[in-house]
Amino acid sequence: MSKLAWRRTWFQVHKWIGLILAILIIPLSLTGSALVWDEALDHGLNPQRYQVSGGMLIDPDRYVAAARGALKPEDAIVSIALPAGDGPVIVTASSPGKSISGPPRTMVYLDPPTARVLDIASNRAGVLRVFHMIHGSLMLPGVGRAIVGWIGVAMMLSCFTGLWLWWPTIGTWVRGLRWRRHNNLDTNLHHLLGFWIALPLFVLSLTGTWIAFPQFFGMVTGGAPQRGGGMDRAAMARARPLAAPHLSIDAAIAGARAKLPGDLRQVTWPTDLKPEWKIALAGDPQPLVTVDDATGVAKAGRIMPEDTARLVRRIHDGTRMGLLWQVIIFIGGILPAVLAVTGVIMWWRARKWRGELKARRA
Repeated sequence: MSKLAWRRTWFQVHKWIGLILAILIIPLSLTGSALVWDEALDHGLNPQRYQVSGGMLIDPDRYVAAARGALKPEDAIVSIALPAGDGPVIVTASSPGKSISGPPRTMVYLDPPTARVLDIASNRAGVLRVFHMIHGSLMLPGVGRAIVGWIGVAMMLSCFTGLWLWWPTIGTWVRGLRWRRHNNLDTNLHHLLGFWIALPLFVLSLTGTWIAFPQFFGMVTGGAPQRGGGMDRAAMARARPLAAPHLSIDAAIAGARAKLPGDLRQVTWPTDLKPEWKIALAGDPQPLVTVDDATGVAKAGRIMPEDTARLVRRIHDGTRMGLLWQVIIFIGGILPAVLAVTGVIMWWRARKWRGELKARRA
């Protein structure tokens, strides 16, 4: 196949990917861009949660008592998270009910020095929750995650074909960096922005596809979870916290600190699936101590090295990846929407031009 024939083929592939997926690419890319700064957004949208009076911590049992007073009688506490700096104490509780993603949960935000309730929120409500649902599954239960994954595959192909079409047909590749390759602003924007965002967008599309199809990529990299050995993540999400554990939270923390001293960061309640307390301490990686609820025996948890799946997720959402990469993926979320709009404009103008040409020939 000649170079011209390849160019025509890739042009058709690139065009129809953009036209068919434009309406889906725009919300996916914009919500992904916003979620890079999810903590800052939460501060702006819910300032009452962060209006703490200080950073001094008190007995965790007092936080639990304050949270119980704000929760419904049927709610069961799942965990308590203590801030490393300025910020609220967060008590998470599980409510009765079933769904694919597990039972609904309620977060109670508390003032660290006083245990005063700052806010109560559901994990199924709020703007950020909607953003996560759109970006992760297009708000389509069951099939949405797979659809997003295949959109990622199409976006990788679009990046490849876009670079092929960007490459100048005459002269060196430097000519492609010119601003005025066309008389129309939208076409110039599409060519230039498409080139600069192609590589970051390919990485984001690949990592997004990886997150959507973890079992496939796990087998490819040799890191697929072994069935039957270990607990299924969905089963863990559906596990119900024990309503009346044998140990109190103070006894569980005391047992953990006797095994491994350190500043407390999070306490997770025992469940009907795994009746043991999990005590997370300050550190990077975070040390973990498990305390058997029946016997009180504490064991130092094994600090697992970061696997490929966790690294892929951090690359995709920018967690602990530095400000530069966070800015790049923020822009990488906005520009696909711009490219989708400019691409549709270019297609519509070309369609109109071909129609006028056909009319003149007739």
